[in-house]
Amino acid sequence: MRLLPHSAFARTMALIAALLLINQVVSYIMIGLYVVKPSMQQISSVVARQVEGILALDQWLIAEEISRDQRQRLVDRYTEATAIEGISEDSAQYYGLNEATTYNFLSAQLSELLQARTEVRIAQGDKYRVWLRTENLPGYWLVFNLDSFDEARFSPLLFYLIVIGTLSVIGGMLFTNWQNRPLKALEAAAQQIGQGDYPAPLVERGSSEIIAVTRAFNQMMQGVKQLEQDRALLMAGVSHDLRTPLTRIRLATEMMPPNEDYLAEGIISDIDDMNAIIDQFIDYVRVDTDADQELKNLNYIVEDVVAHVPETWQSKIVVNYQPLPNIGVREVSIKRVLLNLLENAERYGRGRVLVETGYDAERDSVWFKVCDDGPGIAANQIEYLLQPFTQGDKARATKGSGLGLTIVKRLIERHQGRVLFGISRRLGGLMVRVELPVQRNHHQ
Repeated sequence: MRLLPHSAFARTMALIAALLLINQVVSYIMIGLYVVKPSMQQISSVVARQVEGILALDQWLIAEEISRDQRQRLVDRYTEATAIEGISEDSAQYYGLNEATTYNFLSAQLSELLQARTEVRIAQGDKYRVWLRTENLPGYWLVFNLDSFDEARFSPLLFYLIVIGTLSVIGGMLFTNWQNRPLKALEAAAQQIGQGDYPAPLVERGSSEIIAVTRAFNQMMQGVKQLEQDRALLMAGVSHDLRTPLTRIRLATEMMPPNEDYLAEGIISDIDDMNAIIDQFIDYVRVDTDADQELKNLNYIVEDVVAHVPETWQSKIVVNYQPLPNIGVREVSIKRVLLNLLENAERYGRGRVLVETGYDAERDSVWFKVCDDGPGIAANQIEYLLQPFTQGDKARATKGSGLGLTIVKRLIERHQGRVLFGISRRLGGLMVRVELPVQRNHHQ
């Protein structure tokens, strides 16, 4: 379901939040049933006894023959001692009865205790006043003045539950984030390996399961690194072993009689092609590291490559430069990429090549593109041609191993860049645009 969180962090936090919510609700209900309700019952019982005492006093005053002044003094002294006063219904409105709120729970409890219909209201302000009217004392409201009543004593429960819940969630977030740090390190290391870099072995920390995964990852990384090194060593050995007989063949060919020069030129051309293919194989398996990375200006790299293209090329190369920031790149790799693209433009174009550079502020990346006036590549053929040892239909009988664009894609992805293909507006042929991030390189 889309509503369910996907990451382990989000799922853990959702579980903690759900458990806390259930705990808070249960705690609130339990405290209400076993703490607040008994307390309110005790308060109701005390108030009921006070009312019964007032009723008993009122009956005594009626039964005894005492003067009106003595009765008034007794009432005043009782009111002063208990902070309870009787107010007639006519005067109750004047003393703030309308500002008081009816409490049905207290009214029901006191009605049961006094065995008479009773209404309880509470007024909250600078002073708390409890208004009580009972059928046993018709025509009067009894007012209990609670001068020392503190609201915080009666309403801390919700506040405390919110504080406890908030602190628990924050603590859960911190703990989950700490628990997931090894997983984030695993993710970053896996991305580096995917780009051809091999970081130092990860520190084994966290829970036992994460330690086991980290240990297995370190072993896998060492295995992949060793495999890569063995492959490079194997290719270097094979290329060395092949170059030796090729060199001998070349020497033998150059010693052939002059009447066989046409045959010797064909053999030498094939030997040059084989050497070029071997060089492409070595480029494909070569592994560059971050240690090879330096701050460079892409314009200077382009200028250097264009200035040293083979003199035998027939294409006219035009370069348009724009101001660029320095970025961290592996210079040899970028030169290899540009040279491969220029070789393709020379091979499949019709004599015109355009190289441009620029800076994309929105994506914070520098770019260069190589355009030619050749037939281009159909959109549905691009993914196919990016695979190793593949060539376009028009190039089946041409030179090369089919690794040129594959090497370009692989090297640029190691720089966390991207390669885009399109049609050149100015020349009408293939346009290959290479983008390299600036922000990543600034952080290194």
